[in-house]
Amino acid sequence: MATPSGTEHALRNREVWNQRSDEYQATHGPQLAASGGLAWGVWQLPEADLRVLGDVRGKDVLELGCGAAQWSIALHRLGARVTGLDFSERQLEHARRLMAEAGVECALAHGSAEATPFAAESFDVVCCDFGAMSFCDPHLTVPEVARILRPGGVLAFSAITPIVDLTWPPGADHPGRELAVGHWELHRREEPGETIDFQLRYGEWIELFVSNGFAVESLIELRPPEDATSSYRDATDLEWARHWPMEHIWRVRRTFVA
Repeated sequence: MATPSGTEHALRNREVWNQRSDEYQATHGPQLAASGGLAWGVWQLPEADLRVLGDVRGKDVLELGCGAAQWSIALHRLGARVTGLDFSERQLEHARRLMAEAGVECALAHGSAEATPFAAESFDVVCCDFGAMSFCDPHLTVPEVARILRPGGVLAFSAITPIVDLTWPPGADHPGRELAVGHWELHRREEPGETIDFQLRYGEWIELFVSNGFAVESLIELRPPEDATSSYRDATDLEWARHWPMEHIWRVRRTFVA
């Protein structure tokens, strides 16, 4: 249900993130700092190895769901003109703190990724690492990203794979080794007290991209190294992720106006 300030799920997620932001940054901030802000997913696989974004020098880049803006700060240092967008006021406070500590100034915007405050064709790159593309409805975010990207612009984002959601029973702490959720039921995952997360089937993702003027350039399935560690996951998750893709990165390019 839409409201003047956002959809019902966006408002719920904003509330949860405002409540958990301090704990999140205290728990995961050191790992994000250790990777220099340029690494993907819960295992922090380096952008230098994956080369998802390419050369960002001189480009207008939007981090969609920037949190404390670790990526924004790092991309600014590479020469990009960066804007960070987040719906959580508390996360943006952390972003301002980290930018001040780094001596970096990036534009920050408060708003929902489902209806951003930006003009059409404002950016060359829109990216997020487990950001807004996980916590907003893709049927709203993908058309909005298409609107604010320039022709030829790139959308790149990491997220949990559908395989994880298909094997993760409600209420469980980890994905399992058997299918537990119906394939056709993938869309919205909601548990008491948690954020509302979104997922689509692979075919549904591709249909959504194509219908909004995107060409799919790559789908990178992330496999952590055997000795990977994470503040987000434990050894059980590492073993799982070594057998099946736990995370992936979509890279799509805007080719026309849908």
